[in-house]
Amino acid sequence: MVEAVRTKRGKGRSDDGRSNDHLFDRELDHLPPEARWREWMNRVEATIFAASEPVNRETLARIVGKSCSIDLLIDDIREELRGRPYDLVAVAGGWKHLTRPAYADAIRAAVGGNERAADLTQSEVLVLMCIGYFQPITRAELSSFFGKEISRDFIGHLRGAGLIASGPRSPTPGAPYTYVTTKEFLLEFGLDTLRDLPDFEALEDAGLLSKEKLLAGDIMPDFADGQEDIGSRTGE
Repeated sequence: MVEAVRTKRGKGRSDDGRSNDHLFDRELDHLPPEARWREWMNRVEATIFAASEPVNRETLARIVGKSCSIDLLIDDIREELRGRPYDLVAVAGGWKHLTRPAYADAIRAAVGGNERAADLTQSEVLVLMCIGYFQPITRAELSSFFGKEISRDFIGHLRGAGLIASGPRSPTPGAPYTYVTTKEFLLEFGLDTLRDLPDFEALEDAGLLSKEKLLAGDIMPDFADGQEDIGSRTGE
């Protein structure tokens, strides 16, 4: 405990600037197996609880023994959280404490909702879905999909929210920028990786979705009818 406090105060550095990592006991060989496992569980849960962003595997590996299975630790922690109003969830390449959906209404009533999520229109969600599946994708391709112009301001709004970023330039004439989703996109929609999106190959095999049909405007041809103007939010 004394060493842990000293390491925290020194931010991992000794007086001469060298790392104090060797003072932190990861292996806990002095403890019996059950106590050792319990301490690793506590360390992992405390670290994730204290973090504002998802904590990745590499970070957690710094606080447990080399032979420790982080996946099994997470499984045991989640088992203990059964019946609690929150869970340990894999999201954006790491783990994060998230409240269970059943308590969303209570949280909104107490402290309000997620303003950014509430600010996303259906059009924006659909554009994000398209970028998620087909990234990297150009603005012209997005416009072709929806059958109407996707404005630069519209793209700028999604970029400003941190949900998309510029990707590599397209090899098409003029070499326009493409767009890709970000880690913030994964956080917003509760995804660990893009592989957690609904299986596009299955949709494609079933003939329900294909990039060729999307770009030809064959899918969702009524999007422009009865939906808000994609450019209306930006004054177009």
